[in-house]
Amino acid sequence: MNYSNKVAAIQPSPIRDMMVRASRIDDVISFAVGEPDFISAPNIIAAAKRSLDEGETKYAPGAGMTKLREVYVNYLEKTIGVPYHVESCLVTTGGMGALFLGLTTLLNPGDEVILSSPYWTNYGQQVVLCGGNPVCVDVTEENEFIMSPDDVRKVITPKSKVILLNSPSNPTGSVMDKESLREIAEIAKEHDLFVISDEVYRHILFDDQEYTSIATFPGMKERTLIVDSCSKTHAMTGFRVGFATGPISLIREMTKITEDVWSCVNSSAQYAAIEAFSNGAEYREMMVKEYEKRRNYIYERINSIDRISCIKPMGAFYLFANIKDIGLSAKEFCDRLLDEQHVAVVPGDNFGTNASGYVRISYATSMEKIKEGMDRIGKFIMSLR
Repeated sequence: MNYSNKVAAIQPSPIRDMMVRASRIDDVISFAVGEPDFISAPNIIAAAKRSLDEGETKYAPGAGMTKLREVYVNYLEKTIGVPYHVESCLVTTGGMGALFLGLTTLLNPGDEVILSSPYWTNYGQQVVLCGGNPVCVDVTEENEFIMSPDDVRKVITPKSKVILLNSPSNPTGSVMDKESLREIAEIAKEHDLFVISDEVYRHILFDDQEYTSIATFPGMKERTLIVDSCSKTHAMTGFRVGFATGPISLIREMTKITEDVWSCVNSSAQYAAIEAFSNGAEYREMMVKEYEKRRNYIYERINSIDRISCIKPMGAFYLFANIKDIGLSAKEFCDRLLDEQHVAVVPGDNFGTNASGYVRISYATSMEKIKEGMDRIGKFIMSLR
């Protein structure tokens, strides 16, 4: 049987592949998956249980529960300073659901989506699935993996339709500065481009940084779709609750097709999300403080090992380590590290064509495991002499 050409062009996730391989090893230390090691806060879990005990097991509205959308847009205004109407918000199955519906609604076949490389592998795959063409702007370690507005200008063509931003970034941990965002906003207006801003890591910032959303700049609220999720900042990956917030006309079109994709988001998960955005700040801040401790430790340890280095990530919970001096391809490095020292990291090759000399290390795991994992990485690299 012949299957869809679009699906045939999609490659299996290297992150999932490493997770599966690592799961077969008893004493493995995995830095592969971008999932908080924290469980959801007790009050969030209690809210989900309470909704089930009270019989809230029916379909929810396709756009999401009105109460959740009200709570979320109020939270968003307090967080980024931009007011939104409830009808500007759609509850989705995770941030990936928001991204998929947004791309599906915005793109016609052949439309180009500009994104920085290295990028999270799912971005390129989703653009292709939605009929578009990903156009990469290479970012470098020397520029702290931040996309240059001048480089964005160079790749714009008559087919350009969307600029996709992710800050803080997966896989590099970079955070876009306010001036770069301002210039990209001007480019978007000048060329009539839409912006999808993936902000799922907006609270995981270090060194007292303040977050800036591109939607805050003049004229950008009308041409920006904000993608968000409960997964990272509230340790709710399994609940699968995300948000798409943008122009009402776009959100209405996206909502229209939810019936043909997932009907609605899990009801008890939405009650949990209401609790998360109403009473989740303290638990979230506790997690971010712990991530910063881990970031500081792992950054120092990586740079103390010969032939491997990294710049200090400013957000999210990833470190993009440079292994070019080791003399192995990223895949060979990762395969051998797993086989010989039972440590799982992800090869950079799969995050963009300019990332072959890097590996992604997620420090969303305990300090105890990080210390042991760093010891093993050091032993592995010493054995290559």
